[in-house]
Amino acid sequence: MTPAFVAELVRAANEIDKVSTLEVTRLLHRAIVSIRDLRESLGIPGSGTTADEIIGLFDAATESAVLEDADRAAALLHAADMLRTLHVASNDGARVWVFEQEPLS
Repeated sequence: MTPAFVAELVRAANEIDKVSTLEVTRLLHRAIVSIRDLRESLGIPGSGTTADEIIGLFDAATESAVLEDADRAAALLHAADMLRTLHVASNDGARVWVFEQEPLS
């Protein structure tokens, strides 16, 4: 599903003048869920901060009605890039283990 969805995101970005803001919002929300799921399968935790790129995608999704076409297209392409990267990592069998570190005294 991921390669087909990545193609759908890229196609929508390339034809942004033909895509409604509601469709952009829906595509970005689908991408956010897919990114989160792929991250989880790879063992990559969300940062829980505004530095997490998913937050930027969520902001673009909720503000898509007021964004310029170029900004909506950029958000779709960014989501596609994140999904493509995570998909490649998952196909390579990559896994991430996060360990809590004791604070230095």
